[in-house]
Amino acid sequence: MAKTIKSAVAEALEDLKKEDFEKFCHQLLDRRQQPRVKRNKVEDKSRLQVTDALVSTFTEEGALTVALEILKQIGCSDEAKELEEATGGKSSKPAPTDPSSESAGGAGGSKAAGGKHFVDKHKVQLIKRVSNIAPILDELQDNEVINQEQYARIRALSTAQDKMRELYSGPLQASAACKDIFYKILLANEKFLVNELREQD
Repeated sequence: MAKTIKSAVAEALEDLKKEDFEKFCHQLLDRRQQPRVKRNKVEDKSRLQVTDALVSTFTEEGALTVALEILKQIGCSDEAKELEEATGGKSSKPAPTDPSSESAGGAGGSKAAGGKHFVDKHKVQLIKRVSNIAPILDELQDNEVINQEQYARIRALSTAQDKMRELYSGPLQASAACKDIFYKILLANEKFLVNELREQD
């Protein structure tokens, strides 16, 4: 049976020497790109717990990309090569424990038909129709997709539409991982709207 990305990443971290694992954690916390892993999810945590933090922050595909990137940065090229070989150099379907599969509720993944991200394809409708914006902003800040300054600036805008436009003009342009997190949060807070839009794909 083929390994899931999560199990392959966990195995790669388990195989690292203690000092290499410490370097890995340091590099992970030192990443400047959004989203960023929270320090309390990494410091003094086991290798399995760090794997969980990678997957919950970046999704499985993103966790693989970040793990490979950091392994190469800290000089663990052999381990990176083994991880690539273990995953076939590409992602597998998310493991059942992946929060994206649990929260999707049968709505499918974050990619719309044609490979375009759901968040991008339905930008106009989402800006127009998302109304439950306050908890969405709270969760985006909690996941470090937006910082405190961005959070305060967006909250100060008068309408939900203006707040959504501001999200699209900045934070959601940072990376696909940010869009994946936003998609999961939308599923939790605007499930019926997301399901309706997915049916149009």
